[in-house]
Amino acid sequence: MRLTTQFALSLSVVALVTAGRVEARSIRIVVWDERQPKQQSMYKNFLGNHIADYLKKQKGFSVRSVGMDDSQQGLSDVLLDDCDVLIWWGHIRQGEISVETARRIVDRIKAGKLSFIVLHSAHWATPFMVAMEERTKQDALSKLSAAERDKAKIEWIGKSQRRAPKRDAKLTPSISYEKKADGGTLIRIVRPNCCFPEYAAHGKPSKMKTILPNHPIARGIPKEFTFPQTEMYGEPFHVPAPDAVVFEETWEAGQRFRSGAIWNLGKGKVFYFRPGHENFNVFHQQEPLKIVANAARWLERQTKKQKKQL
Repeated sequence: MRLTTQFALSLSVVALVTAGRVEARSIRIVVWDERQPKQQSMYKNFLGNHIADYLKKQKGFSVRSVGMDDSQQGLSDVLLDDCDVLIWWGHIRQGEISVETARRIVDRIKAGKLSFIVLHSAHWATPFMVAMEERTKQDALSKLSAAERDKAKIEWIGKSQRRAPKRDAKLTPSISYEKKADGGTLIRIVRPNCCFPEYAAHGKPSKMKTILPNHPIARGIPKEFTFPQTEMYGEPFHVPAPDAVVFEETWEAGQRFRSGAIWNLGKGKVFYFRPGHENFNVFHQQEPLKIVANAARWLERQTKKQKKQL
């Protein structure tokens, strides 16, 4: 009887340890979606829920789906503190997210507490715009010595606005330096526009090329594949130079776009994945869903690895 009891206790301990290991491996994902009604022509339960449902079927993920009209816009501190990877889809209501809310997200990215995946039209999501401004500031300061950084002042040129640049517009962001008489450095930064001069929701096909086939985000993805219907975005994309571009997308008329870009931001990372429009069946294809899953897994591992090195 005593042996049986001891055996049962041993099994209980093993079960608890195993459960702890499974829990420790779970990547906590939050899918945030504007949930505009037009999505339902292609995604009956909204695009964010569609992506979340796919991710829930993948091993090692713990997934929640939230939206703009949820309490605190689905972005409470409690939720963000319980999130490893935030996936974002926004379009019509981008301006309803305040800069203050965006900074709560970006501060967590910079601290290595959160990774950020930005999809399609969320190039104008407030958190992405703030993240790109912070990355521009990071790039500007990186050109100075530690002593110079201590005395540097930053002057932002222009206001954040959601207006597509003209084809002949000067590329943003841009950075200039001025040495002051007191030994300090004035850094003038023209904000990144976070948009591009050409776009068309014509639904014509695009070809996606995997230009970094050995990158973990590209794992299991063909070297080339096609979206039969998609919205077109045309370069130049007015953002800081990415640290890596995993995918490039082209259209028959000659347009191209860096459709899978990665930025380091402080101790964290941001991944922008371009394919979309919510009225097309892009995310009914397996390739983009798999890319999002790969990105979530890789981003969380990279953040965790950096934490161990600190």
